[in-house]
Amino acid sequence: MTESIDRHYVEQARRDKLAAIRALGIEPFAYRFERTHTSREAIASYDDSLGEAGPPVTIAGRIVALRSQGKTAFAHVADGDGKVQIYLRRDTLAATVWELVQLLDLDDHIGVHGSLFRTRTGEVTVRADSVTLLAKALCPLPRGKEQQTEEGVTVFGGLADAATRYRQRYADLAVHSDVRDVFRQRAAIIQGIRQFLDDRGYLEVETPILQPLYGGAMARPFVTHHNALDMPLYLRIADELYLKRLIVGGFERVYEIGHDFRNEGMDRSHNPEFTMLELYQAYADYDDMRSLVEEMVSEVVLRLTGGYTLVVGNVSIDFARPWARVTFREGILAGGGIDILHASEAAMRECLDGKGLSPTEIEDLQGARLLDQLFKTFLEPGCVQPTFVVDYPKALSPLAKVHRTHPELTERFELIILGTELANAFSELNDPDDQRARFEEQVRQRAAGDDEAQPFDVDYVRALEYGMPPTGGLGLGIDRLVMLLTNQPSIRDVILFPALRPEEGVADS
Repeated sequence: MTESIDRHYVEQARRDKLAAIRALGIEPFAYRFERTHTSREAIASYDDSLGEAGPPVTIAGRIVALRSQGKTAFAHVADGDGKVQIYLRRDTLAATVWELVQLLDLDDHIGVHGSLFRTRTGEVTVRADSVTLLAKALCPLPRGKEQQTEEGVTVFGGLADAATRYRQRYADLAVHSDVRDVFRQRAAIIQGIRQFLDDRGYLEVETPILQPLYGGAMARPFVTHHNALDMPLYLRIADELYLKRLIVGGFERVYEIGHDFRNEGMDRSHNPEFTMLELYQAYADYDDMRSLVEEMVSEVVLRLTGGYTLVVGNVSIDFARPWARVTFREGILAGGGIDILHASEAAMRECLDGKGLSPTEIEDLQGARLLDQLFKTFLEPGCVQPTFVVDYPKALSPLAKVHRTHPELTERFELIILGTELANAFSELNDPDDQRARFEEQVRQRAAGDDEAQPFDVDYVRALEYGMPPTGGLGLGIDRLVMLLTNQPSIRDVILFPALRPEEGVADS
């Protein structure tokens, strides 16, 4: 209660200053400002041989430190590159400008022109001869207080609550430079992936987000309605079926980095809106995709860190090639002691007893969902180092080709690191009759109660009937890769504006 009263008092004081600034005839919210140097460029342009006659600079940024000493004042102004100190003197500024200086607060945006010099404490500083208010901050940013300890600088208070940080990402970014660094690294990771694929002749394309029929994954969609066409539409759950239509159309290497949407649960590795890379290559199979993703991710790691070893949490992950490989069947047999190709569903369910599921939950498992639960229980958690889990059962892979030597399996792999799936790949199913039969089986599973089973896509089967060459396909979760490479514990830490429940006490405007 006291905190909210204090905050109200501070915000009112800032509004009073806003009125005083306007009374001086100064517009507190500028249209633009011409700067000549960033903070880093300004500091780099100073040479000690210049003494007090350093070069003139015009900088701009947010006030992050401010202290007044009577007829002088010091401040630090931060921009995207860092921060630089400014020195203000009453006798070198116009009277109105000095009055403005007295009305400045932390977090205000200002522009400053002046010459550089080095203070007696050794800091390169701008001696201001003019100050322009660019935006008055009416609400103080929730900055913590810094205290120097033996371990370094410790921050107390401030914006610490995770939900508040995600909800007010603008404030989180403004006060935490390390958070800004995560998203700079995210951009570098995506840029590295694009360069890798572009260099190998892949064409970046865009496919529909709003689709008349969703598919390409086992997930529930978000549903909307198109008023003009008076028909339901779905936010895509995957890019797959449209990208493979492009392979039919004659593009031999295509990829898309875009948002997909799945109406499912949320946890540390799931957000309903997420970013995926999907790529398809004609005349390739899942072995080619395995080589490609292994090379691509290891190259991105090298580019980002300068090596192949990365410490995530307290685990050292080795991205040097080659990576481990285990079959789906062998992995579950080793972890759970059951052979999925010969055991009954009843035996599989019995195997899950005592593994964290209620008897009712176990009894409800059947078909693909039962196999998936065995995988999540006995195989996935043990894959800490980069591991390819290969050769999945047909029930889990309705869009993958039947294994060429094991007809009860498919040519599919998933890449698992630290117990989390990062990538999924197939030798793509290109037999239209087989695909039709797989879709029909999905329809039967949906009728039996599996609301994540895929609908029958007649147009996609028609596309296959025109002939799709042998094709390898790969999907890679960008958000999960960024989590791994930037050592972030939650997918919400690598999405600028993650999905959240409505904020309590905040009415819609």
